[in-house]
Amino acid sequence: MEKIASFTVDHLRLEPGIYVSRKDADPATGAVATTFDLRMTAPNREPVMDTAAVHAIEHLGATYLRNFDEWKDRILYFGPMGCRTGFYLIVWGDYDAAQVVELVRGLFQFIAGFVGEIPGARPQECGNYHDSDLAQAQWWARRYLDQTLTGIDEAHLTYPQC
Repeated sequence: MEKIASFTVDHLRLEPGIYVSRKDADPATGAVATTFDLRMTAPNREPVMDTAAVHAIEHLGATYLRNFDEWKDRILYFGPMGCRTGFYLIVWGDYDAAQVVELVRGLFQFIAGFVGEIPGARPQECGNYHDSDLAQAQWWARRYLDQTLTGIDEAHLTYPQC
């Protein structure tokens, strides 16, 4: 079997950042979808996020992105990586990482400052409504903003390859 693209990224050197994970074109229409890796922790070197924080970020992030006028029609998916070191953001269009920095900053500013009940976190709306922690989500959002998104440079927008 061929090695998938995400397994060619050197996770021993990968730092938190925003990276283009892949670009896929529909063979029938040529429409492109870009998958971004929103990496929030250094894999294998920093603690991973707790599932309750990840779940809260997922609900808040999806709500923000699907309601943001400039981008809402281009959002295909926002959700966690299985390794709990970040999130995938998939959008319609052919973009590079620098083109979504402001969108991602706004997303994590929204999460860091959110007040109220997490959207979609009631038993009738969510299959695991108990597992959600707004305070942890906000801590991770602030950390990502302060340590990664503020002053992000080219090194944190381009994957290190194996």
